[in-house]
Amino acid sequence: MFRSTKDRWIIVGLGNPGPEYERTRHNIGAMVISELAQRSGKKLSSHKSRANVVEYKLMSGESIVAATLRCYMNESGGPTKSLVDFYKVKSDRLIVIHDELDIPFEAIRLKQGGGDNGHNGLKSITKVMGADYFRIRMGIGRPMGSQDPADFVLKPFSSEERKHLPTFISSGADSIEALIVDGLEKAQTKFNS
Repeated sequence: MFRSTKDRWIIVGLGNPGPEYERTRHNIGAMVISELAQRSGKKLSSHKSRANVVEYKLMSGESIVAATLRCYMNESGGPTKSLVDFYKVKSDRLIVIHDELDIPFEAIRLKQGGGDNGHNGLKSITKVMGADYFRIRMGIGRPMGSQDPADFVLKPFSSEERKHLPTFISSGADSIEALIVDGLEKAQTKFNS
């Protein structure tokens, strides 16, 4: 386990626990964490902070703790704070990756700080951490017609969207690595669409 705080980052992929939510739009953040774990050649393992984590290093030397939370979206703050405290990382080394209704499917936007835009996971994290963490916003688009957005995010991706999902998830993982290695401005130039 890496305990040195030099160049360590914590990446939290938001989602709901359980197989019934595994492939839903709301779990795109957790899907990206699974991609990072696969790239590292390691498996996520249980952590006392109500999270599953994988620890690895990027080729450029930064230590990474990538995590999915074992709680529902609206409870994300407590486990995230526990991870940050355990690994002694400041909020400017925290990246939260999440679904975003207000940008089109497959679009990615990176930013630091800001509001929660009605996202209960971000609301919970901001309540305990403050707002000065990085966000990777994975576009899922808005529902067509009169479908309730709360219902839409808990549904699986459409068959058409699933064709593009592996590339979208891979791009999300790439955007995290670019943010860490190249900084926010360069990563935004590359990924913000």
